[in-house]
Amino acid sequence: MAYYLCQSPRQLPSRYLYDELGSALFDAICQLPWYGLTRAETALLTQHAAEVFGALSPLTRIVELGSGSGEKLATLLTAGRRGPSLDLHLVDVSKLALDTASRALSAFEGVRVVTHQAPYEAGLEQVGREPFGGGRSLLLFLGSNIGNFDPPGADAMLRLIRAALAPGDGLLLGADLMKPERDLMLAYDDPLGVTAAFNRNLLVRINRELGGNFELGGFAHRAVWNQEASRIEMHLVSTRSQHVDVPAAHIRFVMNEGDTIWTESSYKYRRSDLMAMLDRTGFGRPRQWIEPSAQFALTLVDAR
Repeated sequence: MAYYLCQSPRQLPSRYLYDELGSALFDAICQLPWYGLTRAETALLTQHAAEVFGALSPLTRIVELGSGSGEKLATLLTAGRRGPSLDLHLVDVSKLALDTASRALSAFEGVRVVTHQAPYEAGLEQVGREPFGGGRSLLLFLGSNIGNFDPPGADAMLRLIRAALAPGDGLLLGADLMKPERDLMLAYDDPLGVTAAFNRNLLVRINRELGGNFELGGFAHRAVWNQEASRIEMHLVSTRSQHVDVPAAHIRFVMNEGDTIWTESSYKYRRSDLMAMLDRTGFGRPRQWIEPSAQFALTLVDAR
């Protein structure tokens, strides 16, 4: 964390947003009328689940990166599952999310749930060390989490996913598409202030876990649409000059009025860009479904 906070501009990886309170706040964001991504993805999963399972028969293992509460995987299982027993591997940095998902998914007959509290990369390594009896695997990377990576990072993440799969295994990728700036700004700076609370909770977490002295009242939430980079950025903006001390990270620094901490990027895609990204990272035979009102894409590809 010290490395990121000492960069210019100061920044923090978005995975740190998801402690127990952060996960709960994000679940609330997903219910907001201005954040249509989750509803669009759920609709597509329900409509096309049978096609997903049919394309990967016999499917015996599902791995989900960033599983959250498990609702999306539960939707997929309910709408499309047929056939043999399944191993479900859930990867998330939030223990609360994993506990919630494990309880919900364990209710399905014939499934074995294994949780991995870890970032994506470490979680994939842990899954790779688990016994696997054969059949085909499906990896879920939903919620447009791929959009939290810059373009080189997204390619690297997809190549890591490809390396974890055998030829013929599947990747189901959810990605948010380009849409009007007004819609994006409402989604990431909602009138109720839930997204602002989600962002500022990162400072609460640093104070609690690392002994920081961030004053919540000294920071404002800012969402910015970066047209050139095709991304929404979330920042925490210092509203006054302040001295910051984070003892457990062995750092202290001054933030002047207007200085920012960059906490999240969310890249938005064109369909052609998505297809090109998947092709160059080792995936083929795409099947893609679009939810038109929210401009969201669900893409199933095979590992080549």
